[in-house]
Amino acid sequence: MRGKMSEKGGVFNAKRPGKCSRSACPTSKDLPVIDIEDIPDDKPVLVAGPTASGKSALALAIAAERGGLIINADALQVFDGWRILTARPSPDELAIAPHALYGHVPFDAPYSVGHWLRDVEGLLRGPDRPIIVGGTGLYFRALTEGLAEIPPTPAEIRAEADLIPLPDLIAGLDDETRPALDLNNRARVQRAWEVLRATGRGIAEWQADTPPPLLHLGDTVPLVMQVGTDWLNDRISRRFDQMLAMGALDEARVMLPRWNPALLSSKAIGAPELIAHLKGEMSLDTARDAAIIASRQYAKRQRTWFRARMKNWRAIP
Repeated sequence: MRGKMSEKGGVFNAKRPGKCSRSACPTSKDLPVIDIEDIPDDKPVLVAGPTASGKSALALAIAAERGGLIINADALQVFDGWRILTARPSPDELAIAPHALYGHVPFDAPYSVGHWLRDVEGLLRGPDRPIIVGGTGLYFRALTEGLAEIPPTPAEIRAEADLIPLPDLIAGLDDETRPALDLNNRARVQRAWEVLRATGRGIAEWQADTPPPLLHLGDTVPLVMQVGTDWLNDRISRRFDQMLAMGALDEARVMLPRWNPALLSSKAIGAPELIAHLKGEMSLDTARDAAIIASRQYAKRQRTWFRARMKNWRAIP
C-alpha cells in the first residue's frame, strides 16, 4: 500500500515492512513524491538536496524498503563533535540501515573532496548497494564527473590566504576560474586562490585534466530534491528549534573550550551563533534567529547550485 499524503503532497511506497520501527521509520511527512518500488535494485542511488529538504529520510526509506548502505555526502556531517547541529543520523536511524562516513573525521582534522572520494571508493566495491545522500554538490560532481588531482596546499600559503579579505581573493583569481565559482562561498574562493598561488595554474585548468569518475551518472539513479521555498523555510525554522530541544546548546557548550572558527567543522550552521551566545555576545533568541537566517541562505545557495548543475537528475518535488 502507499503512505498517506504528506504536508507537501508527498507519498512513499510502504508495500514492504522493511526494518523500520514505529518510532524511527521515516513517515510520509518526511518524504517527497516518489514510489520507492520504482527504484531498481541493481543501481547506486544518489540523493542530493538542500538542507532540511527530507533527503536523509528518503535515503533511509529506500534502504529500509529495498536494502543498501547509506553513504554520507555532506561535507560537515563527516566530522565528529557536532552531531545534533549537522543533523547526523540518530541511534534509532542507525539501527534501521547501515550508514558510512558519518562523524568519522576528528573535528579539527582537514578533510577535502579528495579525502571523501578515497573513502567512498572502497565502499563502492562492497557488497551493499550504495545510497549516497547529502547536500554537498561538489562531492556529487566529483563522484560522477571526476576530480582533478591537485597537489596539497602548503600550510604557509593557506595561512596567507586566511588573512586576505574575500574581495581581494576574488580579484586574485584567474579569468577562467572566477566565473565558475560561487563567489559568496569563501571556502571555495579561497581554495581556488590557494591553488593558483601554489601551482601557478588556475583550478579550472587543473579540472580540465580530470581523470574518469568513480561513477558515471547514467549508471546511477540520481535524485535531487526540489521542494518549495516557503515549505523549506518553515521546516528549517522548526528543525532548528528541534535541535535546541535535543541539546544543541549543550553540544556547543562541550565544544566551546576547543572552538576554532578557522576549522572546517566550525562551519556547521548554528555553531558560530551558539558559541557567540555562550560567550555572552548575543542572547539565545538572537542566536536562534541568526542561525535560522544562515541556514535559509545556505539552502538558497544549494538550490541555485543544484538547478544549474543537476539538470540531468530526476527532480523530486
